[in-house]
Amino acid sequence: MLRLLTIEFQKLRYNKSAKILTITYFILITAIALFASYEFDFGGINFRLADQGIFNFPYIWHFNSWIAAWLKVFLAIVIVSIMANEYSNRTLKQNLIDGLSKKEFLISKFLTVIVFSILSTIFLFIVSLTLGFIFSDYNEISIIFSDLEFVFAYFIKLVAFFSFCMFLAILIKRSAFALGFLIFWQIVEGGIRLISGLFKWKFDIDFIDKIIPFLPLESMSNLINEPITRLNIIKSAANQLGENFQRDYAVHWYEIVIVLVWTAIFLRLSYYLLKKRDL
Repeated sequence: MLRLLTIEFQKLRYNKSAKILTITYFILITAIALFASYEFDFGGINFRLADQGIFNFPYIWHFNSWIAAWLKVFLAIVIVSIMANEYSNRTLKQNLIDGLSKKEFLISKFLTVIVFSILSTIFLFIVSLTLGFIFSDYNEISIIFSDLEFVFAYFIKLVAFFSFCMFLAILIKRSAFALGFLIFWQIVEGGIRLISGLFKWKFDIDFIDKIIPFLPLESMSNLINEPITRLNIIKSAANQLGENFQRDYAVHWYEIVIVLVWTAIFLRLSYYLLKKRDL
């Protein structure tokens, strides 16, 4: 495994775009934290997002995991580009000539996915823990380390999403078209949700609703539900308007299983393509 990782990171050393995108990703996570802690002055009224409880333990694990998940596209571009470059630069063929099997090649790429996901998760954990210690009103150990399942869900989500991106890059071979297909697939799932809503509203038919949680991107999204409606300020505003948010924010084991199954499918399909193609 170490040999395979060494090969991959040797390639990444000379990939300037991958370095820039990766650094941008980590900078943006830090920038969001700095933005939220910055105090704004609106006509003499001081306002700071951090004072609204978004960095309170254990809520911060949920909020930061959800926010960071939106930025995963930067690392996704890296995954797609390094995979597509194997075809355009013919390094894949050269690796196979040098004795690397197709299975080892795929494992090396998946190990890269795992490393990126681990580093991102560790970084998220450190940033969240630091912000929590600075801004949280609750500093009891039992509270600080509760709800860490959101950080774990974030890791699973990254691994699955990057595996999907890797599969698309192997399928299409060109990074721009692979990313275009990713956007197209997001639109397709959005269209299915829209059709489901129309069927439910017009014909009182909800069988499509039962299928939606099993779609690849939707299942990944379901791992970390939006945390905004958990904020007390939002709940108070909703109560004054006569609304009552009743949502299940928990990370469920069956949602993790669905995402892990999709990850296995993407890896299996990727290996099938590599095995069958004349490279």
